Amino acid sequence: MEIPAINLKAIVLVHWLLTVWGSMLWPPVAFTWANFSVLAVGVWAIAQRDSIDAVIMFLIGMILTILTDIIHLGIFYPHGDLNNLLRFSTGMAILNLLLKPMSCFFVYQMYRERGGDYNINFGFPSVSRNRDAYQSIDQQDDSSTSGNPFNQTPDSKPGVRTY
Repeated sequence: MEIPAINLKAIVLVHWLLTVWGSMLWPPVAFTWANFSVLAVGVWAIAQRDSIDAVIMFLIGMILTILTDIIHLGIFYPHGDLNNLLRFSTGMAILNLLLKPMSCFFVYQMYRERGGDYNINFGFPSVSRNRDAYQSIDQQDDSSTSGNPFNQTPDSKPGVRTY
């Protein structure tokens, strides 16, 4: 089954609209700043079509705002008598949160299309499975064929070792 191609512009536009509607009345300023900052990175990913960094930063930002939106909704959810505007704003924020995992999936597919790998390098040294630089045990260098492993002449005294 083939995954449908969703345009990055459509993802950013839908989340922008839901963030605007969700920020009408109740959420704290941190909710609005976090979502609009991630959408700004999404605009950067739209502007630079060949940038892998822009797409992966947009993806990571979307994943982080899923977590922060859950926290904001859990802490600041309005209780008591809800008027229609507050109910609409809260519903749009919840709908925005529910659509984000699907959007992350499509953004990840765009990341793969632009040349991204499965493994994301955060700059930490890691163990790789590339064994091209290793020499096989069956092959030996000609320089190490002598019987003396310490490269000393047989009648000389041991010299100073360099480490």
